[in-house]
Amino acid sequence: MSYTAEQHGPRPVDAPERIVVVGFGPVAARFVDELRPAVTAGLAEVTVIGEEEQAAYNRVLIADLGVGRTTLASMRLADPDELAVDGVRVVLGTNVARIDRRRRLVHVSSGAPLPYDRLVLATGARPVIPRLAGLDPDPLHPVLPRGVAALRDLADAECLSEAVRGRRRIVVLGGGVLGLEAALAASEEGASVTLVHHGEHPLGRQLDRGGGATLSAVLRGGGLRIASNARATGIETGEDGEFRAVVLDDGSAIDGDLLVLACGAQPRRELAEGAGLAVGAGILVDHGLAAVHAENVFAIGDCAEVRCAEPACEACRRGSAPSGLIAPGWRQADWLAASFRSELLGEADPAPLPEERPGVILLKARGVNLAAAGDVQREPWESIAWDADDGGRLPLEVSLWADPAHGRYVKMCTRGGVLEGFLALGMPRAAAELTLLFGSGAELPADRSVLLRLDGPESSLGVPGSSAGPESTLCRCAGVSRGSVQEAVLGGCATVEEVSRSTRAGTGCGGCRDSVRALIEEHLAGVGA
Repeated sequence: MSYTAEQHGPRPVDAPERIVVVGFGPVAARFVDELRPAVTAGLAEVTVIGEEEQAAYNRVLIADLGVGRTTLASMRLADPDELAVDGVRVVLGTNVARIDRRRRLVHVSSGAPLPYDRLVLATGARPVIPRLAGLDPDPLHPVLPRGVAALRDLADAECLSEAVRGRRRIVVLGGGVLGLEAALAASEEGASVTLVHHGEHPLGRQLDRGGGATLSAVLRGGGLRIASNARATGIETGEDGEFRAVVLDDGSAIDGDLLVLACGAQPRRELAEGAGLAVGAGILVDHGLAAVHAENVFAIGDCAEVRCAEPACEACRRGSAPSGLIAPGWRQADWLAASFRSELLGEADPAPLPEERPGVILLKARGVNLAAAGDVQREPWESIAWDADDGGRLPLEVSLWADPAHGRYVKMCTRGGVLEGFLALGMPRAAAELTLLFGSGAELPADRSVLLRLDGPESSLGVPGSSAGPESTLCRCAGVSRGSVQEAVLGGCATVEEVSRSTRAGTGCGGCRDSVRALIEEHLAGVGA
């Protein structure tokens, strides 16, 4: 029986289930893709609504697009025509005005309201617009002067591209990963860049003092200007209304032609609030990603905050606001789609959605290799004795190696031999191994110096018990194993793009692309021999 999405009223028993997805970013694209089997089987009618004219693309790579290191085609994560062939309805360039939960209707900016049986909110996050004199303070509808961009969409990428092509002066406000990567990429492509941030060093939340000082020295040595401990209070514009300078609290100003705002992101929850859903930092959902105290409404990705209604839940007490990382959102999309398929197609129920561990921060830049995760603020001499105030657990042990003159710094914080946090700068092979060990929860070698030797002349010796086997995770964002990439390469994939299309590896933050390329080159070298 045919039952179109435009029809209102109760759904007939034998009609396909109407699933409406609000938002068409990377997480929504992954969810819709994983739900396609139910659509092609005629058991679900899926409508996805995006406010941009473009279908889903990888926002993480906006800075790379702006400096010319990637193309929009390689960033695309969904093809509306292919989805339409399978029966997925894609509505682009449309805003959702409100949600009527009682009638189960989604009201859009143009056209008839869309009825739903299940509603999935994947509204993502919006950039934080700082309260600076000269900027519109409305966080929902900011009106930025010409020459100010937030690196969130394709228009922002074009602003950055024009500045880089013209070798103009760029000021980046914000010392987090996004701001630092944008500043480095633009500087490496020839622009004059100044990074303005609070605190003593960039990545102040991820790095300890020693690692931060080493990173700052590396960045300055590479030609990046850094204004540390700087607090912006406003911007100056010219008579033409274009950005001219950032004003600091000491009265000084930093001139520029483009201001890039990289001050973080906040979950888009206003639509959920208007529908009467419970919200915290994001839309509150339980461990099944269902909106708290609401029926048939779910949320995934940057807009979702896992915080169930059970006060005794340990996982929720340890939880935090949405991380802003793409990998957790994709895992949520995969899990929710599997849960829907189990009901619609009779597939096995998915295992419970695992609690998210702290993400690994990877800095992608030429000449700068950085990986960090967990808490690395404890110093080695603070961890010798048993910590009676730490719940009676084993003491936290800290191993530290520093060579700041050559831009190298490694710190490992372990409990019972298992990493709770680490930092590796200028040591790419050690960083890769520590990332694997952190993700797997495997115990480190008793001799920590073995890890340091990975970047030395004896690196071919390897690490005893190394986790870098075929089953190890190579792409953390998409959850792709090293073995899967090797199989794709053996199957004929000869470029990173081909591997990405086959396995999804490299479609997230891009931090694994060099590893994918290395596996391809290793295979081709063997074939050539």
